[in-house]
Amino acid sequence: MSDMNLPGGARVVIIGGGVIGCSVAYHLTKLGWRDVVLLERNQLTSGTTWHAAGLLTTLRDTEAQTKLAKYTQDLYRQLEAETGQATGVINCGSIQLARTLEKAQEMRRGLAMAGCFGVEGHEISPAEVQRLWPLADVADLAAAFHFPNDARVNPTDVTQALAKGARAGGVRIFERTQVTAITTDRGRVSGVETPRGAIKAEFVVNCAGMWAREVGRLAGVNVPLQAAEHYYLISEPIEGLHPLLPILRDPGNSAYIREEAGKIMLGLFEDVARPWGQPRIPENWAFGEIPPDWERMYPYIERAMKRVPILLKTGIKLLFCGAESFTPDHNYLMGEAPNLRNFFVAAGFNSLGILSGGGAGYVMADWIVNGRPAMDVWSVDIRRAHAWQDNDRYLHDRIVETLGIGYQDHWPFRQWATARGVKKSVLHDRLAAAGACFGESAGWERPNWYARPGQTAAYEYGWGRQNWFANNAEEHAAVRQRVGVFEQSSFSKLLVQGRDAVRVLNRIANADVDVAVGRCVYTQFLNEAGGIEADLTVTRLADDQFLVVTAAFTHTHVEAWIRNHTPEDACSVVTDVSAAYAMLNVQGPASRVLLSALSSDDFSDQGFRFGTARQVRIGYQSALALRLTYVGELGWELYVPTPMALPVYDALIAAGGAHGLRHCGYHTLNSLRIEKAYRDWSHDIGPADTPLEAGLAFCCAWSKPGGFIGQQVLERQRAAGPPSRRLVQFVLEDPAPLLYHNEPIYRDGERVGITTSAMYGHTLGASVALGYCEGVAPGNADLGGSRWEIDVAGTRLAARASLRPLYDPDNRRVRG
Repeated sequence: MSDMNLPGGARVVIIGGGVIGCSVAYHLTKLGWRDVVLLERNQLTSGTTWHAAGLLTTLRDTEAQTKLAKYTQDLYRQLEAETGQATGVINCGSIQLARTLEKAQEMRRGLAMAGCFGVEGHEISPAEVQRLWPLADVADLAAAFHFPNDARVNPTDVTQALAKGARAGGVRIFERTQVTAITTDRGRVSGVETPRGAIKAEFVVNCAGMWAREVGRLAGVNVPLQAAEHYYLISEPIEGLHPLLPILRDPGNSAYIREEAGKIMLGLFEDVARPWGQPRIPENWAFGEIPPDWERMYPYIERAMKRVPILLKTGIKLLFCGAESFTPDHNYLMGEAPNLRNFFVAAGFNSLGILSGGGAGYVMADWIVNGRPAMDVWSVDIRRAHAWQDNDRYLHDRIVETLGIGYQDHWPFRQWATARGVKKSVLHDRLAAAGACFGESAGWERPNWYARPGQTAAYEYGWGRQNWFANNAEEHAAVRQRVGVFEQSSFSKLLVQGRDAVRVLNRIANADVDVAVGRCVYTQFLNEAGGIEADLTVTRLADDQFLVVTAAFTHTHVEAWIRNHTPEDACSVVTDVSAAYAMLNVQGPASRVLLSALSSDDFSDQGFRFGTARQVRIGYQSALALRLTYVGELGWELYVPTPMALPVYDALIAAGGAHGLRHCGYHTLNSLRIEKAYRDWSHDIGPADTPLEAGLAFCCAWSKPGGFIGQQVLERQRAAGPPSRRLVQFVLEDPAPLLYHNEPIYRDGERVGITTSAMYGHTLGASVALGYCEGVAPGNADLGGSRWEIDVAGTRLAARASLRPLYDPDNRRVRG
């Protein structure tokens, strides 16, 4: 259709003719949308798709990405029969190799998780690897894992099949048509411009691959991704190879190996990559190859070849270097832009576009048509991205690490090593001097744990008790027994104000925020299906002014949610005041006496009730104090104007010695809140979970005037009786094993769920977890009458289960 005239309008315009764009177009037609135009700057597949390796390996790091990959496999297997276009699917299976006991432990945990997501996998012996892959050297293997349903495919053929299916459904595809501008109208996308003319559109979908960042900038939308060099080699022909040889994934050597027409393809995911295409991808780049850097890649090639030693004496026919785009956290970028309605993005697939392409197209089409995704895809939602990430130097430095991350050990609590120090609290140097070991969240450097004098503040990773386990135990005990201080300046603080602010927030929040000035409200924001889009606090500062506090990583999403659900005629504005305040969270039974020693204000239970806020004086300074807790103890959050933060902190530390005050990090915040069964958004609760399922129905103000978003769905759920899917808390009977999350849950021998978050509960004396379970009747008696187990790397461990918090279920500690 390249020579046809462009239409003046279309319901949907898709930018990009790779596998993702063609898949979105194909799936839109399956939902009955036919007025769809796809624009490709050059030819279909000419960007990245044409040189992809075509691996269809199903098990990924998250449930969402695994589901996308599994759907993709199923789609590609039936696509040829539907369209008549060959796809080149070869059902060869795959084998993942583990050279170390640590990698074997990771894979055993992954294998247990895989079953929960419908992925078949088995641990096999090195001898079995040798049988399935006779040319492989298995002498150094600790374990191996076989996924018999994995496959490979021809990427170009698959894309052409999707395009053919899309055309059959009415999609018009125009090649050699570059988008040069994107038009908007009052916060919504309205169309695109090209050298061949303009197209008005209700929806625009950015599937431009490594050009997606540039296309995003045309619309004022942040799409943080960066291209990098990506290598594979093709050997000369080798006897004994055949197409059904399983794909070998060899993380210890940063490589994958598969048969390719009687030769071997060896692909590399080196741990130190090279960014490409800065400051700009070359004009007219299509079917492009980058001159390979043999000197840089030779050590990786030599090491990887040892897995199939015949390669060391076989000629190399081709060392190919192409460009692929990668994101700062190695997760995709999908969904509606937070700052431009009806502008969608599906890009940044981190060299996993082929194996996720079918599922990505399905989810995106459903999202466009129905206004929300059919499954929880927060891990890949573009609303997790932040404006500051659209920075050339940051992306350049982070992508060096991102490319190879999938082939490295996925340690619990692993921290990014590159592009650090984006944001630092004004208290950063004080915390470092106190022994803080910093982690990163949303660019913030945050203290995860504190080293003792003489101890190095650095992680030593492993699947057992890491080097900071005892530090965590001491910090945990300090909060439970005395008092701890958490530096939480990274939390996002949004001021919502105007005469209609209360009306706007009360419609968005499920709780009633029309409260007296000085009251704090714990609430959720729900979507139309009753799922939880945010979990936060709202404090009324004045009749027309509210402070919304949310976790740093949710900032873009929460701010956009409020803006996008504010009626055009409402007098209500949102202002980001995060940088204006530091936050010190003082928690523990001695918090009252400590703060009373620093202030003449009344911190008594009568003078400062739970869930209230007011200005307090500390030394020469003042702060907004909120009596709240996320750890299950008496405590206050202190919001201190940034210029006053250092003096307040110094005064707090100086007075704290007499009360056993201890610095505490985010790992301790996590262990305390899980022990108390407090939920964490994006782990324990999310867009696919309702408050009734999550045990948060107490937040819902069922009878408030005007109701709240999602209420009708929840009313129907409530009328049907207690939901059978419930969030349950567990504690292991054995104090030794460690839980992390994504461990299968068994009830009376039947798998009924998977853990959503977990950590060691030092007060309860064993690992504690939260997780959703199917078929849970109300009441503790029912849970206690069953045999509960949690699967850790293939071993089932006995656990106690409860629908009430296992720590302080009656909230006596919180009441102080």
